[in-house]
Amino acid sequence: MAVFTRYLKSLLIIAMVGLTGLSAFIYSGLYPIGADVPHTSLGYWLLETVRERSINRAAADITIPADLNTATRLLSGAADYNAMCAGCHLKPGKAASDFSIGLYPSPANLTLAATADTPLATETALRRQFWIIKHGIKASGMPAWGVTHDDERIWNMVAFLQRLPGLSASQYQILTARAAD
Repeated sequence: MAVFTRYLKSLLIIAMVGLTGLSAFIYSGLYPIGADVPHTSLGYWLLETVRERSINRAAADITIPADLNTATRLLSGAADYNAMCAGCHLKPGKAASDFSIGLYPSPANLTLAATADTPLATETALRRQFWIIKHGIKASGMPAWGVTHDDERIWNMVAFLQRLPGLSASQYQILTARAAD
């Protein structure tokens, strides 16, 4: 029993020293928080892991509408994407914008084709896109559009995102011009 008590006491002391050190680091202001300085590898990994696990958990039970691939949704989503998203997530034929260059982490270029790491049309990806548009992501520049937009409007944007990587600059212009009418 004495060995266990010493072990527990040692573990408690190590935990207290660790928490004290972490607190001192946090309150020191030494961690560079400017958007023009990348996170450390550990900081980046921690933030990415927390973000991805949180989005996957929160989006798991979202119901995808059966009519996601309609022209009405596509046109409505095109108008909203052009007005609210293209400044950061770009338009076809555009490689960067002032927003996309100045934000850290850089916003995803949603005009690019899906990869194995970023599939578009899987049910999980659709749920994630809906959740991210609706709730935003803290400290990333991604606003929570669900505060001002209903679920239908957000699903319209998700529907448009499925077509966006395959659009040329002129097709994009036509879709967004029609949608504006």
